[in-house]
This record gives sequence, structure tokens and C-alpha cells, in this order.
Amino acid sequence: MRSVLSPIRPAGAGCAVPAPAVDVSAFRGAMGEFPTGVTVVTVASGDGTMHGMTVNSFSSVSLDPMLVLVCLNAKSCGLGLIERAGAFVVNVLSAGQQDLSRRFANPNRPAGPAMFDGVPFEPGVTGCPVLAGTTASFDCRLWQSHRAGDHLIVLGEVVALVHRPQLEPLVFHGGTYKALEHEPGPRVAQLHAVS
Repeated sequence: MRSVLSPIRPAGAGCAVPAPAVDVSAFRGAMGEFPTGVTVVTVASGDGTMHGMTVNSFSSVSLDPMLVLVCLNAKSCGLGLIERAGAFVVNVLSAGQQDLSRRFANPNRPAGPAMFDGVPFEPGVTGCPVLAGTTASFDCRLWQSHRAGDHLIVLGEVVALVHRPQLEPLVFHGGTYKALEHEPGPRVAQLHAVS
């Protein structure tokens, strides 16, 4: 049976290149063509330890129960804290929050609570930081995690959320932040779940 998907092709190539011959930079470059939102995953434990990390691998999974997932690097120090706390928050950044995205992606950022110095937030239902000014925040209890290559797929059950639909989301595409372009007139199209 023939696959519906085309073999992997690097930019500008006229012929297919088998997946084993594709290097990491070509894979990253091709994945960068998929526009995403930008989130900061935050966690806090009962002993006051806190951590935040910029993540763009985020998706809804289920409506019943309400589940979301994030994909986190298996070497992230935030993973152990999420497992200890049994909770995390996915904060969907708004268009003016590029500095927060950069801050929580910086490998040289301060550790612990100092990471949040000057960042407005409130503790959520789970005790994890809910950042101010985001388009949405999903306060989650850890549901499951699954190893996938060099990452962990972390599933969370949403126990509380904040939604600010009046704010524009922060978009990332091709290695840079972008703004949404709107067509004139009211929004008509809606996305509905298919059962």
C-alpha cells in the first residue's frame, strides 16, 4: 500500500530525501514552517520551588475529561518539579508578551522564585503560577506522561482556566514572532469538534 504522505524534501530540493539522511537543522527548519502559539508552562511545589519554561508544543486532547498536552525536553529541570507537584499551568501568551517568551526560554535565566522577579502572576487552584495578561491559562493536575524520543508528552487534566478572548495571541513562525492578520468584517468561521 502506498503512503499518502510525500517523502521528506529539504527546501529547494527537486527529489525526495529519505528520512535517515535528513539532519536535525533541516527537520527544525521544516517544522518552523508550522505557525504555533507560544506558551509558558509554570509549576510550583509546596516548598516554594518555582519554574517556568517557554513551550510551543501544546494541544487540546480530550473534552471528557478536559485534557491538554505539552511536550517537554526530557532534560528539563521543570519535569521533576511537575512530577513532585502533580500539577502545572499552561499560559498562552498574548501578542505583547514576547519578552516573557524570551525570558522563560533563556537558558541563563535565574533559577527558582527569582525566575519570576518582576513577572506579575497569581497562584492558581493548583498553586502553580498563572501569569497576568495571557490570552488563556490552563491550570492542570498531572494526568500522565509518556516518553517520546528526547521529550516527554505530559498530559494534564484542566481543573481551572482563565480566558481573555479580547487579547491577540502571540504567534511564532519561521523563527520569529508574528501578528495575526484579520480580514475585514465579523468572524464567521468556527471550529467544531468532530465525534
